[in-house]
Amino acid sequence: MAERILIVEDEKLLRWALRERLVKEGYEPLEADSGAAGRRLLGTEEVDLVLLDYRLPDMTGLDLLREILAQHPDVPVILMTAYSTVETAVEAIKLGAFDYLNKPFNQDELVLQIHKALETSRLRREVHALRRQQEERYGLSSIVGSSPAMQEVFRMVNKVGRSAASTVLITGESGTGKDLVAKPIHYASDRAGGPFMNITCSALPENLLESERMGHERGAFTDAKSSKQGLFELAAGGSLFLDEIGDMGILLQAKLLRFLEEKTFKRVGGVRDIKVDVRVIAATNRDLARAVKEGRFREDLYYRLKVIPIVLPALRERPEDLPALVSHFIDQFNREFKKSCRGMTPEALRLLAAHPWPGNVRELRNVIERAMILEDKEKLDELDLPEEIRGTLPAVEANTEAASGNGDGSTPFQLPDGGYPLDRMEEEMVRQALQRASGNQTRAARLLGISRDALRYKIKKFNL
Repeated sequence: MAERILIVEDEKLLRWALRERLVKEGYEPLEADSGAAGRRLLGTEEVDLVLLDYRLPDMTGLDLLREILAQHPDVPVILMTAYSTVETAVEAIKLGAFDYLNKPFNQDELVLQIHKALETSRLRREVHALRRQQEERYGLSSIVGSSPAMQEVFRMVNKVGRSAASTVLITGESGTGKDLVAKPIHYASDRAGGPFMNITCSALPENLLESERMGHERGAFTDAKSSKQGLFELAAGGSLFLDEIGDMGILLQAKLLRFLEEKTFKRVGGVRDIKVDVRVIAATNRDLARAVKEGRFREDLYYRLKVIPIVLPALRERPEDLPALVSHFIDQFNREFKKSCRGMTPEALRLLAAHPWPGNVRELRNVIERAMILEDKEKLDELDLPEEIRGTLPAVEANTEAASGNGDGSTPFQLPDGGYPLDRMEEEMVRQALQRASGNQTRAARLLGISRDALRYKIKKFNL
């Protein structure tokens, strides 16, 4: 479609000349002979650019310019005037006019300015569209969870994102989605237009990690043939996500602390302080408080990072979210694998609910992905689940049988009249199974009718 240009000009002959040239250039012109007429057209028509005369019969061009920029900020305006002064030109540009042309002007020059203005407008719209896509993709709407624990996480992310906090610490077990929370913090902030840089502290040797973070000067080490900007510089105006920060070495911890305190750093091999404005979002699955006591993590850095902590709950701590997560992953893999699975059977969901999920949401996603790759069913069932999850089925059935008797008149357990704590009974059963199996976890799990992963979770739970 031809781009539409509104000519707001009270001189009929000039409007005609501009209209003819715009048609020749492939544009669709709209005409207004006053500020009020221009205002009406802007309110009813889609306009891509405005050619605005400075002196109109009912108002000045600057008055209408203010209205246009307030109500249609993405529409570029080129001001035209025969009464040129430096003050008028400066005021027009300060208000937000794209350009300022003196009458009489060369029409070729005007067409060139129109091309530039429309190109700038197109790029601005593309950037806004891309930013909206990023916000939708990485916003909180991409994270599944309606449990109270997750609602508290969402509340914290929204608050932190809008705040001026320069450091955020996200903690949680492996697989809980710490990286998924880091991005909404960035895109909910006024830094959303800046870069989001991600570096995993455990993925690189310490010397390379320092170079990646700080950058290096030419000749700082072997093969450093040219200077290189680090992620601290590249993330300027945005956010830097340091994943697995608990694995960072003590020497790099000291340099990170200096950067957080002073917002300055030196490149490897450099002598000049470089100052940048960046928010640091750190994440770890380690117990940093324990690492501080053991001397593996600096206490001052720990408290500097922990200004605003966000704790992600394990999947087993929010079981009410499991059905929604299963549905989310099935929908995702339906699109990815071009399938039409309609969900999961109640029996399979019951097995998933009985699993302790040591790998959290990441483990659940992998389980659903495996089932979706291997099967083409209308609904996934218990046979589509891996053995370590199907192994919990006998335990579920055994609990049902124990509640109603075994069918031979005997009852495995008799609840005392005064009651008995379920956790204590479970702990004792696990202890006895381990003793009977001489510590062999596979045999003990078989005695209890659960998977070995489930047994390991209970061993850890009861500190056996």
